[in-house]
Amino acid sequence: MAYDTIVASVEDQIGIIQLNRPEALNALNDHLLGELAEALKHFVKDDEVRCIIIAGGEKAFCAGADINEMISRGPKDILDRFTSSIFGLLRHCPKPVIAAVSGYCFAGGCELALACDMIVASETAKFGQPEINVGIIPGAGGTQRWTRTAGKARAMEIMLTGAPIDARKALEWGIVNRVAPFVELLTEAKRLAATIAAKPPLAARMAKDAVLKAQDMTLENGLDYENRLFAMLFGTEDQKEGMRAFLEKRKPQWK
Repeated sequence: MAYDTIVASVEDQIGIIQLNRPEALNALNDHLLGELAEALKHFVKDDEVRCIIIAGGEKAFCAGADINEMISRGPKDILDRFTSSIFGLLRHCPKPVIAAVSGYCFAGGCELALACDMIVASETAKFGQPEINVGIIPGAGGTQRWTRTAGKARAMEIMLTGAPIDARKALEWGIVNRVAPFVELLTEAKRLAATIAAKPPLAARMAKDAVLKAQDMTLENGLDYENRLFAMLFGTEDQKEGMRAFLEKRKPQWK
């Protein structure tokens, strides 16, 4: 499909969405948000796609929301914009999503990366929530996801100072999964995605679901939920095929 602000493609069961507003450091305007949501929905429906990558450019993954559009917005406009946008879709996307981040990853761009399931960062990546410098706070999950991922003390520092952190510190804080040179960034993200895409798709979806639910459930409820998903998978063809293949010492053929 043809888009104006993104480039979407499929490679070896991996759906790749490249943000493509380099003149604006991939800032999130309404048009980009709409096309990003459309591409994500398309990949979710495509049975051939088993893992999704969202990438930016070398200088910027995404510098945040487009201030030119936001400056005149009122409370209701802003609430409607983010409630119905890509952030909600990512939260409920059944397929694993990886962000490939290089350069600036600020404000709404950082929230976009954090809304993905994993982050592969280049050595030049910078993560931050500078919203406080323009009189607001993060509005698309930043306060919640930073706290859940990095902890209260680090989240407070990021929110209240507006100062960014580099890729190595983000790795230390548990924000990113892997760090690579920019020339290897997309290759590294594809390598991770290919490993996931080779797994049984239903089990991958349930594993993702269980991990996300762990953030919202008590341990007792989470263990019960995990156990029910575990039991459900014993009624699938992939479970039978996977265990037969293990015993027969061959590669499984997933449905």
